[in-house]
Amino acid sequence: MIYREAGQFKTSYAGDQRVFPILQDRWCVAAAILFAYAIPLLANEYWLQAVLIPFLIFALAAIGLNLLTGYCGQVSLGTGGFMAVGGYMTYKITTNIPDINIIVVFLIAGLCAALVGLVFGLPSLRIKGFYLAVATLAAQFFIGWILNKVGWFYNYNASGTITAPPREMFGIVVTGPHASAEVRYLVALSLVIVFALVAKNLVRGKVGRAWMAIRDKDIAAEIIGIRPLQTKLLAFTISSFYCGVAGAMTVFLWLGSAETEAFDIFLSFNILFMVIIGGLGSILGSFLGAAFITLVPVFLTNAPLMIGLSMPIDMQKHIEVMLFGSLIIFFLIVEPNGLARLWQITKEKLRLWPFPY
Repeated sequence: MIYREAGQFKTSYAGDQRVFPILQDRWCVAAAILFAYAIPLLANEYWLQAVLIPFLIFALAAIGLNLLTGYCGQVSLGTGGFMAVGGYMTYKITTNIPDINIIVVFLIAGLCAALVGLVFGLPSLRIKGFYLAVATLAAQFFIGWILNKVGWFYNYNASGTITAPPREMFGIVVTGPHASAEVRYLVALSLVIVFALVAKNLVRGKVGRAWMAIRDKDIAAEIIGIRPLQTKLLAFTISSFYCGVAGAMTVFLWLGSAETEAFDIFLSFNILFMVIIGGLGSILGSFLGAAFITLVPVFLTNAPLMIGLSMPIDMQKHIEVMLFGSLIIFFLIVEPNGLARLWQITKEKLRLWPFPY
């Protein structure tokens, strides 16, 4: 029997269980991935280094936070701290074990961040909401303090700065000062695609359903057999893993060198804004929020030049901040559920035509 899709309606249980249940979605995702891999042929080094690579890193961190906050309902303000753990552990591993594959190093650094997230997730069983946010905020400051005070983390460097050493994959330099922006972009893109697909599958399975049950009503979830402590700790662990990998990519694929200030509280707030603006409980929303936070300041910076308006740099920056904040408030008023919900509404309004499987 051949099933056909009628607009956004699914006619089989198997179709409902697909990661991308509508054929148009699969085509759009495939086209977006192909276009993303072709971008190095079109974009210059500025766009790759200053816009696209940070966009991918922020999107990965936003996915990690969205798994915790959007799907499990646990508020966290320690994202920057967990990213710092990933960045510093990647530096320690690469400087002490030079021959290990850099992708394996990223994964090990993510596991280290996951262990730290597991420890700071323990209070989530007893506290929630604002109090849990304060507890994770303490994690942000504690992690930054210990990374600054313990010289072992930065190899007792007098400046306290960690620098990404050159590392190769298949004979191509992917980190360090001699790595090209195109190569670093492609490595970041590949990692983000893999982790995004893993997250998409994760939230549609048993683990994701348990998270959403805890988010909606933790007492009812416990009554039906879901263990709150294990479920919440798993969310903190996986979220911190994603953030740790994003932190490793920040140092080794974007900045090249960093201090703890690169992972301060403002980074944690930015990642949280990405999740809220993009849409809580949406993997696509993590990408849309990261794009909004990354691209809008670039547009606002260049807009006066595009219309031939000349103004002092300080005034331009002040106007940029005000407009940026106003846009955030505007989008939250227009659609509190984020840009992902706007995209969903748009698809429903367009009444996408049916395709046979």
